[in-house]
Amino acid sequence: MPDTDLDAFRAELRDWLEQNCPEEMRDGARDEHSICWGGKNWKFASDAQRIWLERCVTRGYTVPTWPVEYGGAGMNRDQERIFHEEMARIGARYPLQSFGIWMLGPALLKFGTEAQKQYFLPPIARGEIRWCQGYSEPGAGSDLAGVQTRCEDMGEHWLVNGQKIWTSYADKADWIFALLRTDREAPKHKGISFVLIDMTAPGVSTKPIRLISGASPFCETFFDNVKVPKEHAPGVSSVVGEVNRGWDVAKYLLTHEREMISAGGAVMGGGRPLMEVLANAETGRTDPILQADAMRAEVDGLAFTLTLERYKDQAEAGSGVGDASAMLKYYGTELNKRRLELVMAAAGSEALDWNDERAPTWLRTKANSIEGGTSEVMLSIISKRILGLPG
Repeated sequence: MPDTDLDAFRAELRDWLEQNCPEEMRDGARDEHSICWGGKNWKFASDAQRIWLERCVTRGYTVPTWPVEYGGAGMNRDQERIFHEEMARIGARYPLQSFGIWMLGPALLKFGTEAQKQYFLPPIARGEIRWCQGYSEPGAGSDLAGVQTRCEDMGEHWLVNGQKIWTSYADKADWIFALLRTDREAPKHKGISFVLIDMTAPGVSTKPIRLISGASPFCETFFDNVKVPKEHAPGVSSVVGEVNRGWDVAKYLLTHEREMISAGGAVMGGGRPLMEVLANAETGRTDPILQADAMRAEVDGLAFTLTLERYKDQAEAGSGVGDASAMLKYYGTELNKRRLELVMAAAGSEALDWNDERAPTWLRTKANSIEGGTSEVMLSIISKRILGLPG
């Protein structure tokens, strides 16, 4: 796209944001209480949050790069970059965040039928359905292909029995996308299907897992003789992709999950600059070593942001991200943990107040090393598939 067209796009977008983003939504907040997750049971934190979502939905700004026919704005990579820059310029909160946007949506766009796309994607874009991810099991975490939750073909429906664990926000989700064992005799990578299940179906139950941070975003999810229809609507299959070929969908979705987690280490991911945080903390203002460490982390964050943009450009060009997602996830995870360590060090004993958001947020970053694939697994992928080192 010519620079003049991009300049016009930026000017029009900037004007729209200035006129339509409520002041209350311009705090750049990233904490749990500021996020709009959407869903059938979602309760808006304020009128401003509701208005901001409604206005963005009309423009396709909840999913700016999705095609217009599925609720998006149809932006290309250059336009998407400008969109994020202009949102950051005024500190605008993203109007909607969800696993439907980050993970299921991209999987449906690549592997879904047209009927599945038309049925599921627009409600995701409007924030009407909240999804959770049913991947890990008590005996299948890092070895995800070892999932054993059974999905038996009963003719007109599937019968699901088993358990998932670490299912983020399962107790609040409307639907779940799950990896299920549909052929117990096939090699473990070959007998898995990617299935969409209504969380209100009889036999589905959840149990929250309490974390050391005091929060409880994770759940155990149980399936007890759950009947999943072969079609959720005429022509809308409950299986994405081919039966017994769900691992293909899972691998593709994992790259998006890892990119999403890695973005926490990027400057454009939001949050206050470290130097600003240190300037408002007594130790941070007086400790030159902390200040130097914070500056290095900020520079590394800028470099990582540019690296993420480069890989996104490659993906847009058709080459995809592939195994590089492991590298991005590992570095983004470590950078995010490093930042929060500096925040804690700068605040000193003040940060240990449990009513202060810093301590719970710092503890939460520890999970970044596990979710989406452990750091050890990421390093193994990097060594074997990117560096070509012997096993």
